[in-house]
Amino acid sequence: MEEWHRGGGCASGHRQPVAAGKRAAPRPCSAAPLDAGPRRLSEVGAMELAAALPLGELAAAFAALPVFPLFDTAYFIVSVLYLKYEPGAVEMSRKSPFASWLCAMLHCFGSYILADLLLGESPIDYFSNNSSVILATAVWYLIFFCPMNLFYKCVSFLPVKLIFVAMKEVVRVRKIAAGVHHAHHHYHHGWFIMMAIGWVKGSGVALMSNFEQLLRGVWKPETNEILRMSFPTKASLYGTVLFTLQQTHWLPISEANLIFFFTMFMIVCKVFMTATHSHASPFAPLENFICPVFFGSISSGHSSHHHDHHGASHEVSHPPPPPAKSKEELNEGTRKRKAKKAE
Repeated sequence: MEEWHRGGGCASGHRQPVAAGKRAAPRPCSAAPLDAGPRRLSEVGAMELAAALPLGELAAAFAALPVFPLFDTAYFIVSVLYLKYEPGAVEMSRKSPFASWLCAMLHCFGSYILADLLLGESPIDYFSNNSSVILATAVWYLIFFCPMNLFYKCVSFLPVKLIFVAMKEVVRVRKIAAGVHHAHHHYHHGWFIMMAIGWVKGSGVALMSNFEQLLRGVWKPETNEILRMSFPTKASLYGTVLFTLQQTHWLPISEANLIFFFTMFMIVCKVFMTATHSHASPFAPLENFICPVFFGSISSGHSSHHHDHHGASHEVSHPPPPPAKSKEELNEGTRKRKAKKAE
C-alpha cells in the first residue's frame, strides 16, 4: 500500500508515492514552475543544448564528417542532373553513350583534373579511386537509362533535389579547403597559387565547360565562365581567398569554423536560388557598389552596346529618306498634275 506525500521543496505541488511506514526524504523538484510556458521551456532546452554542444566542437565535428559515400553521391547526382539539362544531352546519350559518360565524368571530376594539371600532376590520377568512379558511373547510368525515367523523376523532385543541392555544397567547400591546403603544402608562400587551386577545386567543372561542350559537339565561346561568372564560380573565388588568408594565418579563425560558416552560407544561398529558380547573385548589391569605385563605371561600355541596339532599331523604325528627285523628274511631275487638273 502506498501513501502520497507532498515533496518538500517542490513548488509545483506534485505528489510522490511513498511506501507505507516510511518517511520520504525531501528532494528537489525538477519540474518547471506553473507559470513557465512553452516558450520558457524551449529557451531552457536551447540553452542546455548550446551548453552541451559548444560551437567550436560542433564545427570540428562537422569538419571531420566524412563525405564518402553519402555526400559524394549527392554531388554526383546534382552534377549529372545538370548535364542532362543541357540541350541535346539525352540524344547524345543514345547516339554515343561513351561520349555521354565522358561528359558525366568531367562534370563529376573536372575540378580534380584541372587542379592536377595546374600542379603538374597526372590529370587521371583521381581515376585510380575505383569506388568514386564506379559510384559516379552508376549515377550516370540511372539518370540517363533507368526504365521509365524513375530515378531521374525521383532525384529531380524539388524537395529531394534541394537536399542534394545542400549536400553538394558541403563537398564544394571541402574541396576548396583541400585545394588551398594542398597548394600550401607545395608552395608555402604562393598565395596566388593557393587561390588558383582552391578556385578550380570549387568550380573546375564550370571552368572546363567549353571543353565539355566540345565533347557534345557544341562550341559556344561566348558562354566562357570567366566572362560570365555564375554564383558558384564567384563564391568559390571569394571562398578560396578566405581559406588562403586562414591558411597563411592572416585570418584569425580556425579552419573548422571557417568550413562550417562558409558551408552554411553556401547552402542557404544555393537552396534559395534553386527553390526560387533565381539566377541573381547575392553578391550583386555589393559588387554594384564596389566595382564602380575601384574599376570605374561600366556605363560607357554598356552605352555603346545599347547604342548599337538602339541605333539598329532606330534605323528600322525610321528608314532613311529617299534620294532627291532630279529637275527633269520634278518638271514631269508638274506637267502630269496640270494635265489632271485640266481633265
